[in-house]
Amino acid sequence: MNRPLRIGLKASCVVGFDGRQHVLWRDGEVVFEGARILFVGRGFPGEVDQWIDHGNALIGPGFIDLDALGDLDSTVLTLDNGDERRMGRMWSEEYLATGPRESYSFDEEVFKYRYAFTQLIRNGITTAMPITSMYYREWAETYDEFAAVAGVAAELGLRAYLGPCYMSGMSYLCADGSLAQHWDEARGLTGLDAAERFFRNFDGAHDGLIRGALLPDRIQTCTPALLQHTAALSRELDAPVRLHCCQSPGEYALVQQLRGHSPLGWLQQLDLLGPRSLLPHGIYTSGDDDLRRLVDGGASLVHCPVVFARDGEALNSFGRYRALGINLGLGTDTWPADLLDNMRQGLNIARLMEGNAEQTSALDMYNAATLGGAQALGRDDLGRLAPGAKADITVFDLGGLHLGPLFDPLKNLLLAGRGDDCIASYIDGRCVMQHGQVQGVDYRALQQQAQQQFHTLMRSHSDRAFGQPDWRGLFKPAIPFADAYSAAAPLCAASTPQD
Repeated sequence: MNRPLRIGLKASCVVGFDGRQHVLWRDGEVVFEGARILFVGRGFPGEVDQWIDHGNALIGPGFIDLDALGDLDSTVLTLDNGDERRMGRMWSEEYLATGPRESYSFDEEVFKYRYAFTQLIRNGITTAMPITSMYYREWAETYDEFAAVAGVAAELGLRAYLGPCYMSGMSYLCADGSLAQHWDEARGLTGLDAAERFFRNFDGAHDGLIRGALLPDRIQTCTPALLQHTAALSRELDAPVRLHCCQSPGEYALVQQLRGHSPLGWLQQLDLLGPRSLLPHGIYTSGDDDLRRLVDGGASLVHCPVVFARDGEALNSFGRYRALGINLGLGTDTWPADLLDNMRQGLNIARLMEGNAEQTSALDMYNAATLGGAQALGRDDLGRLAPGAKADITVFDLGGLHLGPLFDPLKNLLLAGRGDDCIASYIDGRCVMQHGQVQGVDYRALQQQAQQQFHTLMRSHSDRAFGQPDWRGLFKPAIPFADAYSAAAPLCAASTPQD
């Protein structure tokens, strides 16, 4: 039986792992055979079928995005647009009464993942646990949809933790501006059944590239019964559970009102603060009592600094959480799918919140995007370049003028780098991107289809807003239009249909 090709990569800098921490090799080499790394260092003594010299570049482990945008992101529509509850992003009482409906067709739902997964790979992300918005859904995600999504991830070569999102409720906006809750317990449990079926059928599919996960929507949209069943199923299947919590004052107050506990206190009651629990975002807590619950349970927080900073919110503080022993991973959660940007902004935000530069370092952020993400998933074969680890490898070009003169490649990338400085990516030993081109993807056609589909999403805002106003009037540009069309015109007349 023929062995797999043995590939060797060279670059001016290589991030290896010495068993305890990342270490930097100058003029380093990485050799892998099939899906596994054989060697990291300098002067590999064995035979290599093909050497690839990337020159002035940083070879490192692929990034792990635990709240990876799997959508055509709608937050660009909410930026500086006033109260987003009135713009048709949230369900209105009218919309709920007439019956929620899908904004996209089945094929469009699957396409949004193809678009997003391409963006993730393009930005150096090799392992993703996707997230999408339920506001645009008739209810939640489906088994059939995710069977197709698993195929898309495998085709592109992305390592993905997948499962249909499920929920037992949804907040909606009343005419007087207050929020209320709509519950459908049976539908939530049916969604969990679909998630279990997906896990049993797809966990380990495509040679292990696809793994299953239990992905309930948000803590305030899940009933006690749904989360109790989720906790039990997680134990039975040894499945990771990701549950968004502690992300707004409104959520915190609602959980206290409904459940009599802080969000983390309630999850502790439900046995959902264990090592298999991944919790975006951990910002609003009761304080030390809640943080101690995280430490004692071993749950991981998924930090998404950029999306919250846009609304003036931040974790307080990354360094303190880490010093307490809380494992932190990173997520993008919004466009762009750039973890380098999240590391840079996360570092700056942490230092502003902490009032010093001592508690959080650049390496802390890099570790969260690699080793922290791997720990959250229970994987000691991801997030590092070491013999025996998976050959999930990225190559970042260090020759860009915007990076400035180099001293430490990681510091330069965190200070000035971009996700699209990633020029090559290998996942499970397969080259999925070379010279910045994701294999098999026509970027121009992909972007054109995304633009057309985004128009569909924009139009759907009218359905959810009170009185079904013209969708064109729901959004305003940063700079007012100078012509007579004003805000009633499509935002991108060259590429957005008029009807």
